[in-house]
This record gives sequence, structure tokens and C-alpha cells, in this order.
Amino acid sequence: MRTEKYETDVVVIGAGVVGLACARELARQGREVVILEANRTIGMETSSRNSEVIHGGLYYPSGSLKAELCVTGRALLYEFCGEFGVAHRRCGKLIVATGQAQHEKLDALAQQAERNGVMDIQRLSRDQARALEPALECTAALLSPSTGIIDSHALMQALLGDAEAHGAQLAVNTSASAGRAFAGGLEIETGGEVPTVLAATTVINSAGLHAVDAANRIEGFPREHLPRAYLARGNYFQLSGRAPFSRLVYPLPEPGGLGVHLTLDLAGQARFGPDVEWVDSIDYHVDPVRADGFYAEIRKYWPALRDGALSPAYAGIRPKISGPDEAAADFVIQGPSDHGVAGLVNLFGIESPGLTASLAIAQAVARILR
Repeated sequence: MRTEKYETDVVVIGAGVVGLACARELARQGREVVILEANRTIGMETSSRNSEVIHGGLYYPSGSLKAELCVTGRALLYEFCGEFGVAHRRCGKLIVATGQAQHEKLDALAQQAERNGVMDIQRLSRDQARALEPALECTAALLSPSTGIIDSHALMQALLGDAEAHGAQLAVNTSASAGRAFAGGLEIETGGEVPTVLAATTVINSAGLHAVDAANRIEGFPREHLPRAYLARGNYFQLSGRAPFSRLVYPLPEPGGLGVHLTLDLAGQARFGPDVEWVDSIDYHVDPVRADGFYAEIRKYWPALRDGALSPAYAGIRPKISGPDEAAADFVIQGPSDHGVAGLVNLFGIESPGLTASLAIAQAVARILR
């Protein structure tokens, strides 16, 4: 079969929210951008299988990329939503202690938030928290007014629309099957009905769950710069009927995640999750039996949850680069000065708060390329 060969300036591998944000950022700078997406449409993996929360930036270690890019990205995201009419709501979030023994951890989290530049955190007593959410049970809480929710699909459509308005092109059902680094650029071979080689000066590897594999398939990339990839599935359950809450409710963080929290979509439907389940393959099936563990966790802060009220909603998988017995890894934005391959930027371990940080990640990538 004959292989077509084309030249372009930038190839972005992956049309999730971060890949689309990178494509938009570079297209707005006047660069010729081609986006490759292996699935039939944009954002079918991590970007559409999450809590759709705009995070405040409380949890992450000071000085980390997660902390810096979440706080910066949150401001950029709210601004983008206003400019492009993306549905969202700045509803706020309560992080709750459910026993006196947790108050020290709650105070430490408030201090961490302030070190990260999140200056609107409010400490609440039990009565103050219950005045905001009467159905809530807690002994103390933190209020994060800048936390919100967003329509992630509308966000991705807006990012793609603006990227295309500045000349970017999207190719769906087109995987980056192989690559080769050479002096002055890279070649990316694509799968699909018509095999194609794209010769580019710049490649952004934003393949999410497949980012480590994508880098490994580039001939000439030094393998010692590949992190180990892990997969963690988070299961979500939805509530039948409406929950008597207007804000998000989070327990204190637990190893591997933020605990089984209550989130709301823009229509007011409540869902709970995610839990943390380490897996070996990409499988989005939600086992209904896992709801048994959800009830006990949710009733710590919402005792009135009735039996049988939860049903499976969906699952998401995080592209982790730290294992179950390791401290959570930071985002890795790996440029030519890190690995020595001219024009290549790898985005590894872009899990939560990747959606919130997406526009800031795109700006960071652009700075590396400049």
C-alpha cells in the first residue's frame, strides 16, 4: 500500500482537553497544527471520564507543577468559559472533617492551600457548614469558593473550534503508530485507512493513557527518560433523585485520590466517586457491587443517604506514573532540554487536575518551545 507523506509544522498527538489546549495555543501563535486522535471523536478517554470539577488548587505540594498550573489554569479557565460561552458554575466546595481527630489535617490542608496561592479558603465550624448545607454532617469544614463545575465536552468543543479558527486541522480515527527523530525534526507515522507520514518540526505527545507508549514508539528517543506507566480506575455512582446539596462535598484526601466525594453536574444531578482501583488494562466497566463500599464512606458526611439510592454511572482511568505504594507523582512536561530530542514535548502523568490546568499546561508547552 502506498504511503502518503506530508510536511507540517506541529503535530499534536491526542485530542483530549490538554492536547486541544496545546493545539489552540500554538495555532493562535500562527503555527501550522495537525491534531491526531485515535478515537472516532475528541476527548473520549480521561477528558470525558472525570468529575468535571474546576479545582481550586488546595491539595498539591507547594512548588509542584500541579499546584502552580492548577491555580493559574483555574483563572484562565474561568476567563475562557466567559469568553467562549462554555457552561460552568462557580458553585464552591466544602472539604469536611467528620471527627475531632481530623481537625489537625483540615488545618494543614488550609495552610497548604494558602502556600499554593489559594487565598479565599474559609475555615468553618460545624454550625457554619450546616448553615450552608443543612443535610451535611461534619465537625468542621473548609469552604473553597473558587471551586466549580464545567461541561467538559463543551469545553473541548470550544477549544477545538478556536484552534480550527486559527488554522488547526483535526484527524480522527488516526493513531500515531510510530515515529522517528532526525536532525531538525520528527516523522510521525499514522494508522488509518491511508497510511501517512507527517514530517514536523514539533511534536506534542499529549496521548494521555498512551503517552508513555507513544514516546516509546519514537525511534531515537532515549528510553531512560520514559517513566513507568500505571493505570488507576475510578468508579462513579449516581444518585436516584436529587441530593439536598448546592455545593460539592469532599472528605479529607486519602492515599491515591481525594476520597469518595459528592459532585454535581450542571443540571443538579449528584454523583459520587471516584474510588481508586489499580488495574492492568483499560476497562470502563463499573461493578455494581462496589457501591457497597460507597455507602459507608458517603454516610460519614451525609447520613441520610438511603439504601439502594446508588446505581453505576461510569468509570474513568488515570494515566499515572507512580504506583500504588508510591507518593503521587507530579505532572511531567518533558522538553528537548530534558531528553535531547529536538522539537519533542512529552506530557506524562497528566491526571487530575489536568482539566483545570489545561490552558496553563498549554502555555507552559509554548514556553518550552520558544
